[in-house]
Amino acid sequence: MRRGIAVALAGAGLLGAASLGGCSSMSWDMFKSAPPTIQVRLESNPPGADATTSLGQGCKTPCSVSVPAPDAPFTVAFALPKFQPASVPVNVIKNPGDFTTPASVTTDPNPVFAELQPATAPKPVRKPHRPRKPKAAAVAPAAAPAEAAAPAAASPFPDPNAGRR
Repeated sequence: MRRGIAVALAGAGLLGAASLGGCSSMSWDMFKSAPPTIQVRLESNPPGADATTSLGQGCKTPCSVSVPAPDAPFTVAFALPKFQPASVPVNVIKNPGDFTTPASVTTDPNPVFAELQPATAPKPVRKPHRPRKPKAAAVAPAAAPAEAAAPAAASPFPDPNAGRR
């Protein structure tokens, strides 16, 4: 019986040594918690815009995306056909917490809202209006004699001096 207990203890010792050896290659990263994520609500007027964060997440408004808590501010870009695109900056607020409250991360603004403006078509460029020149037939020559300007009155009698001039 003593021999069985001794073998069991020796086996447990070898097993313990093997398991301790495996721990030395274990990483402490497994004890770290995953980075916190935050929910950001995205809205637009009119709804249905494609909203994309500078962190990579996106959706069609109105919607909500889950983003890893960033260390710096980020932006949300809104795009909708026939409307001008818009971009809204988002600040990240980290509250470290204390003994009574846990640490938290929030965004400002939340919800992120964009008022999209209709895209206006560029106005056609018009050529400047030039006044028309008067027609040449309407202008009377200034040096023309009075006889040439006024036609002779038709007489029922022939002119006796018509061929002598």
